[in-house]
Parts: sequence; C-alpha cells; structure tokens
Amino acid sequence: MSQRNQAAAVLHEVQKAVVGKDEILAKVLLTILARGHILLEDIPGVGKTTLALAFSRALSLSYHRVQFTPDIMPSDLTGFSLYNKATGRMEYQPGALLCNLFLADELNRATSRTQSALLEAMEEGQVTVDGVSRPVPQPFLVIATQNPTGASGTQPLPDSQLDRFMVRLTMGYPAQDAEVELLRRKQQGANPLQSVQAVVTLEGLEAMRQAVDAVHLSDPICNYIVALITATRNHPLILQGASPRATLALAAMSRASAFFQGRDYVIPEDVVLVCHDTLAHRLILSPRVESEGLRHPLEAVLQAVPAPQIR
Repeated sequence: MSQRNQAAAVLHEVQKAVVGKDEILAKVLLTILARGHILLEDIPGVGKTTLALAFSRALSLSYHRVQFTPDIMPSDLTGFSLYNKATGRMEYQPGALLCNLFLADELNRATSRTQSALLEAMEEGQVTVDGVSRPVPQPFLVIATQNPTGASGTQPLPDSQLDRFMVRLTMGYPAQDAEVELLRRKQQGANPLQSVQAVVTLEGLEAMRQAVDAVHLSDPICNYIVALITATRNHPLILQGASPRATLALAAMSRASAFFQGRDYVIPEDVVLVCHDTLAHRLILSPRVESEGLRHPLEAVLQAVPAPQIR
C-alpha cells in the first residue's frame, strides 16, 4: 500500500467513529503528518475526545488523557521521583505526558505552571523532573481542547501558548443527517470506537512524515508564504501579525496538503487551504473586527497577495 493510500486508510478508520466531520478529520491528519499539535476549540459534547481516541487507534499510538482543572499539578504531567525503601534510591514515576498522543482536555482550566510543563514537552520533546530531562516517546503529539471564551471557570490561553499549536480547529454541531446516523449507531448498542482498527504502525507514520518533509517547496511558493505572513504584520486591522514560527507551520501544513493530494510539490491552493486554520489563532485583531462585524482580515490578505503561477 502506498503512503498516500495509508493516509487515506487512516482517515477511513477514524470516520467510523466520528460522523459527518470529514473536513476536520482531514485537517487533523494533515497536522499529524506535518509534526504539529492541534487545538480544538469548541463546546463540550461534539466529539473531541472521540476524535483523539480514534486517531490513536488508527495510528497505533499510545494514548493518555488528562481532564484539566485548577488543581492539576505539573508533576501529574511530567512525573515525579519517589523514594524506594528497598533500594534506598529515588525512582522516577512517569507522568501522563509519557505517551505518543496526549489529550489535554479543557486546557484553559489549568494553571500557568501546569501549562508550562506541557509547553516544554510540545516544544522540546522532553519533560524535566528534579533537574533531569527525559525525552517523551516519539512520535509525540498533543491534541488540546479549549472551551469558548466566557465558559465558567475558564480563561483564554495566552498568545505564547496558542502559537505553539500548529492549527486551531472547530468541530461545530453535526449536520442533521450526520446526527441521525449517530443516533442509529447508538441504537445498535455498539461503541463505534471498537470498530476502529490500527492500519499504520509507528514506523509507518514516521515514513509518511518523512515523505511530507520531502515535498518540494519552490522559491515562488516560499515567497508566497512569506508575503502572506508579512501582509498579516502590516494589515491595519491586525494588531499583532504572524510569527516566524507561523511561517514554518504554514509551510509544513502546505507540504502535508500536497502529500495528501498525491503530489510531491506544493501549489498555491495547498497554502490557501490551510492558511486560516494555521494563522488565525496567532493573530491579535483590532476590536473593530468584532464590534463592527467585519470579515476576518485573513480573507483580505489572501485576496491582496497574488498567488504565483506554478506549472
């Protein structure tokens, strides 16, 4: 089976558990292939946890989930040292982050200290306990959920943390026919997650990621990506534009899109497809955008920056 077909097989398996959200599932898979972390911002009950579990099964990933509350400590994530009376030594007890796929449920309920422990694992691929750094298993990815602003007991994630997530996605309510199908499946009494089978090994996932890394990014496409990023920094309705980390993220997601489409080179359509999900959460917009009901400035940026002609 080709790597492209393997990716399609993963998507097919996850669709057994998550109904009517094919576009979101595809973007989650693109982010995983691009070696990124995912922020799902939505109300409870729309299938965020089911999505994470389904991907862990289809990709053969070890999985841990933590429901974040203000009393969750950094050691719950990183682990801690415990004295062993029999050996007379302090022994390390692994924390929840020691897995391949970590689901941080309602991350915006956690304290800043706990969030910083997660950031180290996301950015540096390690956890530090008692001055000793230990690598997290590879591959490692975080799917975090965040309640909408204004939900009881929550606060928005700081800009520095939002920038660590490659994409921010919203699942939203299912369409009527999808919700009917969901009811039918529940009527049958089976757990849809039980039908999801592993179709890719850890080695297979790494091979797909390497194939994504090898997708060609031509000079015109590089210039196009940088021009889009620069335009976000100069737009009058954007108070804080995209960072250089956003530039790298947009390039990685564009490569993943090209790979999934069966190409070994990026075209402008790949960049446009992933631009909003990759950049929108990194921008600080003028209050005018919301108060006056203006369209998102990224739409104007995409229209204003000319796309190169790729033959």
